[in-house]
Amino acid sequence: MNPDGWLDDTRTSYDTVAAAYAEQVRHLLDETPHERAALALFAELVRAGVGGPVADLGCGPGRITAHLRHLGVDAFGIDLSPGMIEVARRDHPGLRFAVGSMTDLDLADASTAGLVAWYSLIHVPDDGIGSVLAHFRRVLRPGGPLLIGYHVGDGPRLKTQGYGGHPMKVRVHRRQPGRMIGWLDDAGFSVEANRTLTSAESALGGIILARRPAD
Repeated sequence: MNPDGWLDDTRTSYDTVAAAYAEQVRHLLDETPHERAALALFAELVRAGVGGPVADLGCGPGRITAHLRHLGVDAFGIDLSPGMIEVARRDHPGLRFAVGSMTDLDLADASTAGLVAWYSLIHVPDDGIGSVLAHFRRVLRPGGPLLIGYHVGDGPRLKTQGYGGHPMKVRVHRRQPGRMIGWLDDAGFSVEANRTLTSAESALGGIILARRPAD
């Protein structure tokens, strides 16, 4: 059994749908005022601190990275899929994007002023969340904010097709807010805001703003 098989499946699936996915989500923020408000608050918190680089983890085609840059944040993107990174670099020239995995972040300790995981934890299985959040805490500066978007619900579903009808093989995990908050508490984060909403992003989505406590 390959314990990292979900990583391979996720990478291959998003490589396959990268161009179609980018087209489908390109203007979603225009339709999601509550998401824009959450991102604006996050950016304000980063700017109010000491400033510095912000990592958009699971950045996909880079739309959130670019939006954060428009909000005055020094954002860069990391994604598991080389295909997604190619599209991000094409659509947002001049911004920084790199291939990488949130399961093994190649970032120095306390090197980021903020982190965003915008609907990107949804493919991480339950038994991998703790390790991923430990990486988040490690690379985030004390006092730095973490913004998470996720699908609200119970249990995973297998997605076999999407974004232009291309084949996929990914599990989409839906979680209840209490469970997400519990994982964040266990990882040493302080949760400051939590809300659920229905929008173009998700039939029922959740947004959590947390912070690595100051040392």
